[in-house]
Amino acid sequence: MSHSDEQLQSVLETLEECRKVLNESNNRESAELLSIVILDVRMKLKGIDSADLKALCDEMLRSAGSEPQPPSKQQDQPRRPLLRVVK
Repeated sequence: MSHSDEQLQSVLETLEECRKVLNESNNRESAELLSIVILDVRMKLKGIDSADLKALCDEMLRSAGSEPQPPSKQQDQPRRPLLRVVK
């Protein structure tokens, strides 16, 4: 692991802690924005570029469009994102 990768890994750990605190204090929107930053840092660490992410999203949307959608329990609930950040 290079020095810059080690630095990014350290930044990633700090960002994840910050997101955890935001979630615990019920600051959902800020935590979700931080999740995007975390995704960006993880992509840099794994060598994934934006074209790869776009291709993944396009494929997920195609797959989601071909599957029947279950009836929604409540129309007022915010829609869950198609992508989730995972370790």
